[in-house]
Amino acid sequence: MQTKKGRGRGFASMTVEKKREIASKGGRAAHALGTAHKWTSEEAQAAGRKGGSISRRRPKGS
Repeated sequence: MQTKKGRGRGFASMTVEKKREIASKGGRAAHALGTAHKWTSEEAQAAGRKGGSISRRRPKGS
């Protein structure tokens, strides 16, 4: 049996489906306004290299 903490407000109290529905609306709105970011393959490659280099520098056990 799960007990509820806090007041049950906001995203923490929502179901996964409800959170996904809200996020989807935001994504559609951003694309409609033209403010959504569209990754180019070069940007994606650079981000992947950056993330990979950071994860390799981290000491084990952290």
